[in-house]
This record gives sequence, C-alpha cells and structure tokens, in this order.
Amino acid sequence: MRMKSLFRAIAGLIAAAPFAGVSAADWMQFGYDATHSGNNTAETTLGASNVDQVQRRYQTTLTASVDSAPVYLSGVPTTGGTKDLLFLLGTNGTLMAVDAADGSVFWHHQESGQNPTTSAPAIDPGRQYIYAYGLDGYVHKYRVDNGNETTSGGWPELITLKTDVEKVAGSLTIATSGATTYLYVVTDGYSGDFGNYQGHLTTIDLANGEQNVFNSQCSDETIHFDSGASDCAWPMAGDTGGSGIWGRGGATFDAGMDRVFISTGNGFFNADLPGNYNWGDSVLSIWPDGTPRSALPDDSYTPTNFQDLEDADTDLGSTSLVILPMPAAHASQHVGVQVGKDAEIRLIDLTNMSGTNLVGNVGGELQLLDVPQGGGGMSEQPATWVDGSGTTWLLIANRAGVSGLKLRFTNLNVPFLESEWSHGGSARSAVVANGVLYYAAACGSSFCMNAADPVTGDVLWTSSEHLASLHWQSPIVVNGAIYIADGTHLSRFDAGDVADDTIFANGFDP
Repeated sequence: MRMKSLFRAIAGLIAAAPFAGVSAADWMQFGYDATHSGNNTAETTLGASNVDQVQRRYQTTLTASVDSAPVYLSGVPTTGGTKDLLFLLGTNGTLMAVDAADGSVFWHHQESGQNPTTSAPAIDPGRQYIYAYGLDGYVHKYRVDNGNETTSGGWPELITLKTDVEKVAGSLTIATSGATTYLYVVTDGYSGDFGNYQGHLTTIDLANGEQNVFNSQCSDETIHFDSGASDCAWPMAGDTGGSGIWGRGGATFDAGMDRVFISTGNGFFNADLPGNYNWGDSVLSIWPDGTPRSALPDDSYTPTNFQDLEDADTDLGSTSLVILPMPAAHASQHVGVQVGKDAEIRLIDLTNMSGTNLVGNVGGELQLLDVPQGGGGMSEQPATWVDGSGTTWLLIANRAGVSGLKLRFTNLNVPFLESEWSHGGSARSAVVANGVLYYAAACGSSFCMNAADPVTGDVLWTSSEHLASLHWQSPIVVNGAIYIADGTHLSRFDAGDVADDTIFANGFDP
C-alpha cells in the first residue's frame, strides 16, 4: 500500500511538472498565430527523434462537448499555484479553463443562447485575459487565472443582433497593427443557411473597446444589422442567407501587409458593377481597423465561377485564407492560398488580388489546382511550414486524406504549388511542430493521432489509443505534448517517462 501510494505521488509530480528540457511556450489562438499557420515554431521537446515514444497520458471528461481546437497558456499564477492552462469553448457556449497537467476543469463559464458554436477562443498578448463568444451575441472577456468577467469598458462586446440566424463558427483572431491590438470576430449562418443573415467582421480595439463592422453583404453599411428596418436590403428575391464567414480560423491577419483578410461563402455577388456592395464567395482584404474605404474593401478576389459556387452551395470560404511564407529575396512577398468547398486550391497575389489593380474584378488567381487527395466539402484548415532549406510547404489534411505541396517558381519567378506526396483516408486539420506534421486520421470506426514527415508524408507514429469520431476538432502541439478534444473528452499525448504502470490512458490506477 505504501509503495503504491509512493508511485501515485511520483506519477502526480510527473504529470504536474514540465518534463526535463521543456521551455515554456504558448498556443494563444487557433492555428498558433494570427495567420493561422498551424506551425508552432517554438516547439523543441517533441520531434522526429522521439515522437515514436508518444503515448496517451490521460483522457478526461469535459464540462461540455467541444467541436474546435484548444488554446494554451503556460505558467499562469493562480490561487492554486502556477498552472499551465488549456482553454476550450463548448458548442453550448461553455468556456472551460483546464489544467493541462491532469485534464481537470479549473474554472468554467456558460453564456446561453442559440447554439452550437464551433469557434475557438483567443488569449490576449498580455496573457491576463481570454476572449470567447458566448452564444448570446457577445464576445466576453475573462481573467485567465480565475475566470472573473470584465463588464466595463464596452465589455461584453456586441457581435450580432440576430442570434437566431447568425452564428460564430470561425475562431477569434488577435493581431497587432502598429501600436494597436485588435480582436477580430466573424459571423456566418447556421446549418442549412436559413434566415436573413449577413456574414460580417467585427473589429475590436482591445485598448479602449471601440469597434468597427464590415458587412460582406451591403458593405456600404457599417452597422450590426437587426431584423427590422435597419436590415440589409436583399438584392434578389428569394435569397435566404448571405456570404457567411465560417472558415475555422476566422479572419486572417498578414502583418507584412498590415491587412486583415476574410473569406466568404455562398451569397449574392455584384460588386464587379459600380455602386454595388455584395461580396459572396470572395476573399477580401480590409484595413486593420476593420473599416471599408468608400464602402469597399482594400482589395478583393472573386473566382469567375462565383455564380456556379453560389448555385451549388459550394462555398469558396469554407476555410480561412492561408498566408504562404515567401523567400526573403523574392519579388512576390505576399501570396495567399484559398481552399474552397470544391477542393480547389487558388493561389492569389495578395498585393493585386484580381490581377487588375481594381477592387471588385473577378478572376486573376495565379494558379488553380485540385487538392491532391480530393475531398469535396472541405472545411479543414491547411497548415504551412518552411523546411530547413527555406522551402515553403502547404500541408492539407481533410476527409479524403493528407497531402504535401511545395512552393516553386517559374523561370519568370511566378510562384506555383506542386504536389509532392499524398495518401488517402479520412483525416482532420493538420498542425506542424518542430518539423513534424500532426493530424488525426481514421483508424477503424474511430480516429487515432498520427505524426508524419512533412517532406515525404511517411508516418512516424500512430497512437495505439483511439479517439471518438471527429468533426471540426483538431490538435495543438506545445511544450512536448499533443492535446485534442473529441466531443466531451480531452486527451493528452506525450513522450515523457512514466513512473510505473499505475498511469493509464484514463488517469491513475485507483
């Protein structure tokens, strides 16, 4: 009995303390950064040399079901000691702070309203506050250490006046432009595109709580529409939904361009004609404060087949825009990728999105190619990674498989993507850490975590422990551990030493 108690104590210390060699890092928003690259450049503990030693350290039960990704903050001082905390937003509006050491829920808050949400929260750069959508039409601000809510200075902040038809599915984004840090929140419609909704971007200045609104339908109006007289006037009879912004990353911020980008789904488009302001199935570049200029975005890309996409419910904006890291000496420094529900990859020059230097023109992409493994209906966010030779990769894990595409250049230095490898099987959004690609993939009737070489696609490790069926959930990799939610469960995988066989996948031997 005494020996077993000793083993439990040792096991608890191992779970509660960082493993040797771990330097504390954070994963503060969906996709790691404001570009949602999915690449943790600070990871040094877990890599190709030890990933085959990874096993599940725990699987715990959460307060609410989660259909998104966690975010992570290390070294949080609390009344219960210093903790590494995970934050997860439940589909029912419950925000949970979870002790990363053992998976226990440290604090939680629920804001009721129309559900579900598949958004992920975001942590303030000052590391004191976390922001999350609450289903009640507002984004709420909580202290990370105890969950106390801020209710002054404009908080909570209004996001939508039409919670019955407008949803926050995309994750929250935080980015800094100059000396100002902004929170970006996007809206879309609920499943089935019912009701008179408009996808829009709400930009909040975190210093003073002031906000601006950009509407992807009726962009000449900078207000939160309601269902009454102030609603957007629909240009076509029978329209029931308008260009929702529902990519998993939400808005994407490119610091080099100092612009925020949103990718819209099905909705009316007529902005190629003067005096019109409707931006269905488009990628829009917007000033960092979230305001239009003369009722227009700063720049735009709309495919020539926008009407076909609208008619077939094939959203261009089923993922968030991907910013590709470019070689420092290359003439094209700002290139993006938009992957749509049609499983088409569109390579876009972000400095001249239509190729005409005019806002509202259609076409003009640098390249149009198929996702190598296919996968119509795609909603999984791609990841980007730069290998040791300085080459940029686009890594895609979706319901049809996993692939790696390399960025190359023509003799005229025009960038293009070329598929290097792909393999089939159902997978979910990929992330990269320390030169290893991580994704969840189907194994039998459930899912397993996988690690692979991003250059070849060769699988380096597959978890022996299974996850439940996954929808939009995806992992994060930080400080030597992999975390992923699968509904009401949270799992941690790592390669740390285990004191003895008293630690099992679901906790400790009683």
